[in-house]
Amino acid sequence: MTIAQTISAATSARSLRVGVIGTGMIGRDHTRRLAQVLAGATVAGLYDYSAEAAAAVQAELAPDAAVFATGEALIASPEVDAVLVTSPGFTHEAYVLAAIAAGKPCFCEKPLATTAEGARRIVEAEAAHGTRLVQVGFMRRYDAGYRMLKEVVDSRIGQPLMVHAAHRNPSVPDQYVTPMAIHDTLIHEIDVFRWLLDDDYVSAQVIFPRKSSNAHDKVADPQIVLLETAKGIRIDVEVFVNCRYGYDIQCQVVGEDGLANLPEPMSITMRKDAALSNPILTDWKDRFVASYDVELQDWIQAALAGTASGPSAWDGYAAAITSDACVAAQESGEIVRIDLPARPALYA
Repeated sequence: MTIAQTISAATSARSLRVGVIGTGMIGRDHTRRLAQVLAGATVAGLYDYSAEAAAAVQAELAPDAAVFATGEALIASPEVDAVLVTSPGFTHEAYVLAAIAAGKPCFCEKPLATTAEGARRIVEAEAAHGTRLVQVGFMRRYDAGYRMLKEVVDSRIGQPLMVHAAHRNPSVPDQYVTPMAIHDTLIHEIDVFRWLLDDDYVSAQVIFPRKSSNAHDKVADPQIVLLETAKGIRIDVEVFVNCRYGYDIQCQVVGEDGLANLPEPMSITMRKDAALSNPILTDWKDRFVASYDVELQDWIQAALAGTASGPSAWDGYAAAITSDACVAAQESGEIVRIDLPARPALYA
């Protein structure tokens, strides 16, 4: 389904009144989507720890939205039907738990929580509520290329045996440290491979090749993450966050009867100056811009029905457990087991 088809399909007699918590880069962009791009929602409330930042987004994108003094006040407001959490990661758990307690659908950008224990508390609260209310912002599941790849993996190349993947960034700032290669970068692969393969992880190992001269002192770069799934599929992911040449996401699935590659982003092939070339993206927002539109439209449609769809709190919890295991493997150099608890019936 195209973005236009998805958006035109979102017809409802009423509009979902959304409160946005966090008006930084991604919060501002999601507010723009809700206000100007997507169907079925209006921005009813805004909160940011910087009142000036919230007021600026209100003035530019959502003049009818109320600016709240706290995120908790926004969640409790009878003028807000659903909550979008795009504040710093360490605040996510408290806001998501408050939304569940209020019985309001909640979209939470990754991470669901900064610890596996925090994510577990969200899963337990939602399971006790008895209805799915939480969607986690793992947007790659909504990317057209990954959806094409999943269709092929599910039906055309036989049982998957191996996955070869890479996540490359041109550069990272000085505050980016080695564990962030897992929690901030690899986290999307951790989620999308579970979905792509319909499988869970059982072990992780991290290997450090020769360090790039472009990497600063606080980050070991590149890294190779090795994952094993319950079905015995072996996955290797190169994480290289100072590759310099661009933002590059690669994925190849090797099956018993064939292999399939994630398609490259659409671009124009040029012949010029005695060279044949294709441009390579440098900004992750450009690579997945369309998937953000589709995921939020999906959330709006589910929230209008009082529930949630897409990546669940359980998926956020599984990603947190796996991330913690990968960081432990970074630190120890050993193969680290990944043990997921029994999945609650709500997420079956």
